[in-house]
Amino acid sequence: MGTLYIVATPIGNLKDITYRAVEILKNVDIIACEDTRVTRKLLSHYGITGKKLVSYHEHIEEKASDKIISLLKEGMDIALVSDAGTPCISDPGYRVVKKAWENSINVVPIPGPFAGAAALSASGLPSDRFIFVGFLPQKEKKKKEEIERLKQIGYTFILYESPLRVLKTLKIIEEIIPDSEVVVGKEITKIHERFIRGNIKDVYRYLDQNKDIIKGEFVIICNPVQSEEFNEDYIIEMAEELYKKGKRIKEISKIISEETGFPKNRIYKLLLKKFNT
Repeated sequence: MGTLYIVATPIGNLKDITYRAVEILKNVDIIACEDTRVTRKLLSHYGITGKKLVSYHEHIEEKASDKIISLLKEGMDIALVSDAGTPCISDPGYRVVKKAWENSINVVPIPGPFAGAAALSASGLPSDRFIFVGFLPQKEKKKKEEIERLKQIGYTFILYESPLRVLKTLKIIEEIIPDSEVVVGKEITKIHERFIRGNIKDVYRYLDQNKDIIKGEFVIICNPVQSEEFNEDYIIEMAEELYKKGKRIKEISKIISEETGFPKNRIYKLLLKKFNT
């Protein structure tokens, strides 16, 4: 029996690959990939030549997985890669891995780039418990139902979205979870990588007014605020005590946000009205 290696590859920056991943790609007998053109370009960058490639993508997944299992049974070592990132995570692959287990074939993960985890680590949003969702259903009704479920669970959640639908998805989040804090990451690890952070209303408005930057793949990290009802009187009472101590509105907003879990931007706007009149 051969071994099936699940090899993570760069999501944009070709330097983001492990020594171990390159070594595995050099030494396996066959590489199973989504797009052979993309994978050949990747292999060429690392000086890997003469590798046999077999196609493995969602349209032929069932048939291709049977072929891969057959080759593994013949003793071939095979690396499974996606066009970018970690195979089986919002990408084809789980069927062949499942069949490998069913056939007592050794499966070895070679960890590496994962856009969702990279964005979460840079988001500053709660990460002790989170849900990775990937791409939501395209139909609006099903998308809304999914976001409603995520709101009820209350954990930080991670979405992937295309530039064609990112505004629509953010608008739905705004409608369903209007007080949520979000971070939108675009083109992670690439030259034009960028993160936009804030209240969902502010982030949506910014992107809506700057449509020229809506290019590339997007990651949306959302913290669905599940705290008690936003109590303006209670917040102002807290703020007045801090204001008397000489603290500025921006600093007060940060302190109250950390203590209550309410969005900092919303608190800041409330206090501006209170103390600047």
